[in-house]
Amino acid sequence: MGRRLPAPTPARSPLEAFRAERRARQLEHETLSRIVVSLDRSYQLGLKRAPDVAEACRQVWGEPEADSTVVSLKTLLGMLGAAEWRRKGLEVPGLSGKLHPHYGVYLPTRTDYVELLLSVTDVRGKTVFDIGTGTGVLSFLLLERGAASATATDRDSRAVACARENAERLGFSKRFTVIEGDLFPPGKADLVVSNPPWIPEPPKNRVDHAVFDEDNRFLLGFLEGLTGHLNPGGEGLLLLSDLAVLLGLRSPEWLDEQLARRGLVVKWKRSTPARHSKAKDRSDPLHAARSREITTLYGLAPSPSASP
Repeated sequence: MGRRLPAPTPARSPLEAFRAERRARQLEHETLSRIVVSLDRSYQLGLKRAPDVAEACRQVWGEPEADSTVVSLKTLLGMLGAAEWRRKGLEVPGLSGKLHPHYGVYLPTRTDYVELLLSVTDVRGKTVFDIGTGTGVLSFLLLERGAASATATDRDSRAVACARENAERLGFSKRFTVIEGDLFPPGKADLVVSNPPWIPEPPKNRVDHAVFDEDNRFLLGFLEGLTGHLNPGGEGLLLLSDLAVLLGLRSPEWLDEQLARRGLVVKWKRSTPARHSKAKDRSDPLHAARSREITTLYGLAPSPSASP
């Protein structure tokens, strides 16, 4: 059925291509979500040669409470894929152990931004806030390199549970705290790190919140509150792709303007080109933009002239 759906219409600009691709993906999701299967009391499929899906279902829903459960096949396949990642784990440069992501939590398979964070050398003994932690990967990278403690936040309960479990697996639970909430935890830290959603468009589902940030709400909230949550001499570490600029969703000057309005300066920055598979796939409708994508780590601090 997916192959029979109409392909995105030809576009005259990266922004048109982006809009067409989103419409196509939404149609695919809505159509394929109408194919449903029924699971029995123990989360088993009553089909010949059907895979065992019970453990994947328990990880997401807990123990069954009804005699039957109806779920879209697309959702079930996503749960199975997530359960396999959770079982085998994900190797991340700079971590001595593996991450074990949960269903519905963004999977950090791109390593470009991870390697940028590893270039930060002044970490030992520092306190860290990690805003929008997801799996907890940024906190764990800094803890592995000697940070004294990390306090992380995420608005999604699944991400909070995922980060907490990963901290226990990696041996960081005594130095890591995760809180369900929006943006900053109480207090101040030496380093405040975030890899916010990088596309300023409305999310269409729960997982979309890791990528889509309607009206730049998350990013602007991070910039607005950063100074008030930094210890004297502290730094904000902002990881951000320029894909929104390449698509025409932000102007090239937009970030500099937002920083200036909030009394923030860029002390230093380091950048790397995208190396993910879509950046190399010429058949991708957004290849023209993705092939030029740059991810940058900004070291931010309050401007010396800004009011305390």
